[in-house]
Amino acid sequence: MRVRKLERKRGWAFTVAASILKPTLLAATSRTWIDGEKIPASGGCIIAINHISHVDPLLSAHFVYDHGRLPRYLAKSGLFTNKYLGGFLKSAGQIPVERLSRNAIGAYDAAVKAVGDGECIIVYPEGTLTRDPDLWPMKGKTGAARIALATGCPVIPVGQWGAQEVLPPYTKTPHLVPRKNVVMKAGDPVPLDDLVAGPHTPDATAQATERIMSAITGLVEDLRGGTAPAERFDPRQRGVRETGNPNDTKSRRKRSR
Repeated sequence: MRVRKLERKRGWAFTVAASILKPTLLAATSRTWIDGEKIPASGGCIIAINHISHVDPLLSAHFVYDHGRLPRYLAKSGLFTNKYLGGFLKSAGQIPVERLSRNAIGAYDAAVKAVGDGECIIVYPEGTLTRDPDLWPMKGKTGAARIALATGCPVIPVGQWGAQEVLPPYTKTPHLVPRKNVVMKAGDPVPLDDLVAGPHTPDATAQATERIMSAITGLVEDLRGGTAPAERFDPRQRGVRETGNPNDTKSRRKRSR
């Protein structure tokens, strides 16, 4: 595994986080990093990755950090409501987003600015943990595509597998023994130049989103040694809630009243 040194100063928040989290992750998991050098060493870019566990942000940050970049996230706004956690996240350059809200446009503007400033943004295009029963990448949302079309920055797809063994979806107790192996593989930049050059219509955004999700899915297929469903899982078409635990029967009963 090749590790690339950081070219930018970490700042206090990243220094604290790295000193606490990296040793913990090294002790709790083994890692197989593949083709991480495909992440640009500098300049604004988007890392688009599949979402299978609530521990994903820590592991993907580790992957990106090990390859010389400071990871910036579009994080759900609820994490910023705590005075201390919110202050820490802001100091680390993380970007709050109100999911399924009109205020999400503010996150888009902030992400576009961050990319323009040369930051490396990590985006989960699915918008939440996959609802696919076998944890294949599901239908993507348009956020990553819209940022890419607005900035012309490279979109690096990343497929991952193994995080769901560390912390299964919608559970609270990590499975640390035996130590689990997490695999992440970066791909070549998603080809979007033709869409960037043309009018940024809803159809162009949909095409860009599909290309991003196809690239991610191909990488996940490589890691799993299997074939994803021909049609990606769509929560809306299946009547599955888009946020929160889709298996929470108590919440479903409340909503039906």
